[in-house]
Amino acid sequence: MGHTAAAYTGYRAVNSKFPPIALFDDVADAAELDSLYALQARTNPRLLNEVGQIERIARDQIPFGIIGCSYATGPFTHVNPAGSRFSDGSYGVLYIADEIPTALAEVSHHQQAYWKGVVGLKYDRIVLRGLQCTFTTDRIVDACTMPESEAIHAPDDYTVARAVGRSVRAAGHAGIHYGSVRRPGHSCWSLFTPAVVQRIVQTSHFEMIWDGARISPPSQLSAL
Repeated sequence: MGHTAAAYTGYRAVNSKFPPIALFDDVADAAELDSLYALQARTNPRLLNEVGQIERIARDQIPFGIIGCSYATGPFTHVNPAGSRFSDGSYGVLYIADEIPTALAEVSHHQQAYWKGVVGLKYDRIVLRGLQCTFTTDRIVDACTMPESEAIHAPDDYTVARAVGRSVRAAGHAGIHYGSVRRPGHSCWSLFTPAVVQRIVQTSHFEMIWDGARISPPSQLSAL
């Protein structure tokens, strides 16, 4: 595995019920963040839920001042304890896909797995917010040249991928570029820091519907 250094635009699809975290978009630096957080924490009981575990992210890793700072920072303060492909749940990862269909394919797979696990669920609907992400790929480890048969690309067993993610992150690399497991021929990035993000803007809304047996193909609701 080697390194590449370039800038790229990729895509995410996130649940629209989670709004941007205003606190990160309202401040210009770490000092303002800590001051405003301390002030709002006294009067806003929802702040902890909105911001998440702010202590999980080093202040020098937050890209203050960019458009969409909250979108870049959110995955690192709202960490899924169940983990993901490149994380055991002890740290956050910002996942970005090469195209919006790739992002939707990734989300569709995991959402279907979740709905299948809900006993008796006959119908549900999720609305997703499409995001366009511009970031630098400096300090990114390139795993795209690895064969799909390698354990890092295992469809559902993340044991090896998590070990790789932990090692790459500990070595100070910003992330991993790897082949999409849910949309062969395409790729994704797992970023271990939001510091490399330059801009994140909303694009379109999509919906997925669960009919009790399977999830529908994503349909676009709106475009900006």
